Amino acid sequence: MELSERKKQILRSVVEIYISTAEPVGSKAIAQLPDVDFSSATIRNEMAELTAMGYLEQPHTSAGRVPSAAGYRLYIDELMASYRLSLDEAHSINTAIDEKMQRVDQMMEKVAKLVSQATDLPAISMASRSAEVTVSRYDLIAAGGGSFILVAMLSSDEVVNKLIRLPLDVEESDLKLLSALLNTAMVDLPAEGFTPALLERVTRSAGSAGSLVPVIVEFVTGALRRQGTTNLAISGQSRLLGLPEYRDIDKAQKMLSTLETDALSDLPAILENSNGTKVLVGPENVAQELKDTSVVVTKFDIGDGMQGMIGVVGPTRMDYAKITARLTYFAENLSKHFAPPPKELPQSKPGEGAESTSNPPQGG
Repeated sequence: MELSERKKQILRSVVEIYISTAEPVGSKAIAQLPDVDFSSATIRNEMAELTAMGYLEQPHTSAGRVPSAAGYRLYIDELMASYRLSLDEAHSINTAIDEKMQRVDQMMEKVAKLVSQATDLPAISMASRSAEVTVSRYDLIAAGGGSFILVAMLSSDEVVNKLIRLPLDVEESDLKLLSALLNTAMVDLPAEGFTPALLERVTRSAGSAGSLVPVIVEFVTGALRRQGTTNLAISGQSRLLGLPEYRDIDKAQKMLSTLETDALSDLPAILENSNGTKVLVGPENVAQELKDTSVVVTKFDIGDGMQGMIGVVGPTRMDYAKITARLTYFAENLSKHFAPPPKELPQSKPGEGAESTSNPPQGG
């Protein structure tokens, strides 16, 4: 049954007052709202009908009403006004994301240093996304002053946003149309999925807001590529110089240069379908630059959709048993370190949830 505008207004008021106060809402509270122009008696009748229809509920101890699950759903789908992020809120979100990524970088540097100290070899540590990140939802929020905030929710449960200036001929209705188009045509795509043909099609369908599409796509694809990048840290390169294999200056210089290149960035791929620690001896290495060395790597879980990896690079005569054992121990403890804290179990009251041992049951 379609709700009248009056019923929708009353339902919206009940939800918003209840969200604010956490107390059941009576007709008097609604009648006092500045945008309500009907009597308490009318409001009571409408609230009774909304209750009968399943949108409101009445706690036994109160004359007021609270929203039901169906009431919240209707509010979210049809009645809820768009929330406009302030510039301070947008700044806070961006700052939080930046700080988190900085902590990952710093953590990788510390891990590499610890592994190098424990193995006396050059060590590497990486953090990367365990799955390809896509955009799961777009929101375009008018921010006033001729601008709007683009909010993109990613499949990694992270949120990225950008303040964008509006062309003069773009109205809020155009933003709603564009938002609908984006959520229809540009979700669940990796960065490579934003093809010129797709961009052209959405731009053509967006009407007056079409000029915003390239700006949005540029920001979103950049954010997706940053999500997919690998945080790489290397420590202990100078330890090679103390090994007999690298007393030759040219050989040592070549190896040190390899440790500063992208040759190591392909290492996570070798762990993709494997468990435990992986040892690559000499020619088994994917990168040509590492054909004369051995690499031992293992992975650990960071959480938030991120996978960690630690490893060492050194001569093929390295002590594999000792290196493997130490890396495995590091990985296991790093996974424990990054695991979410266990949920606390509710404590039972005296006499509940446990049997008394003072008077054991008698046999027979």
